[in-house]
Amino acid sequence: MFVGDSMTVGRAGDYTWRYRMWQHLDTTFGGPYEIVGPRSALYDTLADAPTSHAYADPGFPADARRHLAGWGEGWQHMAPLIGPAVRSGEADVLLVSLGLIDLGFYTAAEGTTANVRRFITGARAARPGIRMVLLPVIPNVRAQDDAPFAAQVELFNELLAKAVADLSTPASPILLAARPDSYEIHRDTYDGTHPNASGEHRLAGEFAAVLHQAWDLGGPYRPRQDT
Repeated sequence: MFVGDSMTVGRAGDYTWRYRMWQHLDTTFGGPYEIVGPRSALYDTLADAPTSHAYADPGFPADARRHLAGWGEGWQHMAPLIGPAVRSGEADVLLVSLGLIDLGFYTAAEGTTANVRRFITGARAARPGIRMVLLPVIPNVRAQDDAPFAAQVELFNELLAKAVADLSTPASPILLAARPDSYEIHRDTYDGTHPNASGEHRLAGEFAAVLHQAWDLGGPYRPRQDT
């Protein structure tokens, strides 16, 4: 299950990094798998609502579009939703990209970390053996231009790493993904925050690397060159 904010749900007309991940899994997984989640739409900027199904590739299968992601939603929004979503979807692995919207609009680093812990507790209550990969807050234009905000991002990423170390267990492991290799906001985003095609590949590649190296799921990430 993909869990995230606007960088994960995507806008009408986007491919999304979820699509890149589906392509990767479809060619490397080597067995049956299922993408699960209660939502499937993109965010429609004109309607200001998650009502679009206009993915850049109309061949993106409907059952692979599933997710739990929302424009403007962060850890505090997903913490109460994750238990029911995990239970109904019978998710075994969560790929989570959250935090930027929290720090920007809702909660400081400490409060955001408390919501991370609530999220983990809720997921495990629904599926005690669930595995999770958490992405730290990655480079963005606000952190580049706003020093206090950049300090909050740095603190949150430190607290997130501590939470992962504290809460990971053999029965329900949690892994911290790294900042995508060579991620640059002027090359890999269309507005300083949201990923463009190259950014989508870098995000998918980081999750793919963790899945392959830690749990032997899938294989090395090799982006397709046609999209």
